[in-house]
Amino acid sequence: MKRVVIFADEPDWHCSRLLAAFGRRHAAASIVSLRRCGFRLGGDGNGVLIPGFETGLPEVALVRNIPNGSFEQVTFRLSVLHALRELGIPVVNDARAIERCVDKSMTSFLLHKAGIPTPHTLVAEDTEAAASWRQAENSDVVAKPLFGAQGQGLTRIAPGEALPDAAAEPLRGVLYLQRYVGRERDWRDYRVFVVGDSAIAAMVRRGASWVTNVARGGVCEPVACTGRLAELAVAAAEAVGVGYCGVDLIEDGPRGLVVLEVNSMPAWQGLQGVAELDIADGIAAHVLEL
Repeated sequence: MKRVVIFADEPDWHCSRLLAAFGRRHAAASIVSLRRCGFRLGGDGNGVLIPGFETGLPEVALVRNIPNGSFEQVTFRLSVLHALRELGIPVVNDARAIERCVDKSMTSFLLHKAGIPTPHTLVAEDTEAAASWRQAENSDVVAKPLFGAQGQGLTRIAPGEALPDAAAEPLRGVLYLQRYVGRERDWRDYRVFVVGDSAIAAMVRRGASWVTNVARGGVCEPVACTGRLAELAVAAAEAVGVGYCGVDLIEDGPRGLVVLEVNSMPAWQGLQGVAELDIADGIAAHVLEL
């Protein structure tokens, strides 16, 4: 029986679904917070401390979330994931992939490098460089926190309006600016769930405003997970090196679909409400194949 650790700070709906999915596939899965993990070095053993795995490491690890904390705490928790990978334990998603996706600037760079269409973007600490780029854009732009999720901290800026103060919260000294892509009404975008090399479920999110996240009131509707939508989502997942993810896309007029973000620790409760297949089971199947 394969032993699986699910790294999650607090058991939630997603954890319950994952435990059930692993159980149906005759795997022994347990939930552990990265807050309780660490290193013990200088003696026998592998050096990594994971409660419940004192006599041997899990065969595979699944990261549901990483607890918030200080820069030092988050770095340390990622180090535990890095260490497992160094010991040959498959980690989904591993620390490198999480780091790439949490940092929106690196996600955007890797998508650009892979030739995947994304909105025009400028990321800089230099306010003069940001202002110069802004003047060349004739449309609205959106300022986003470099680290952030669920549509929090977004600011839409019309032509002629001043850029936000980079030093203020939630930007913390970095201006991440993207050309606004979307409609003036009937706001909508897409979330595609990718596991391995397959897009397994998709939905359209319709918002009461231009911010369409489910956490901000967006309404989920099923959409066929085929064609260009699936193709771009899988390409985006490959570009950032994730084993599973949620990819956000939006229609950009004549350019067609563009990729906005890749979430390496996605929630899927809203998507599961409109999807036919069991998303947790798809994740479990992928993890147990590693």
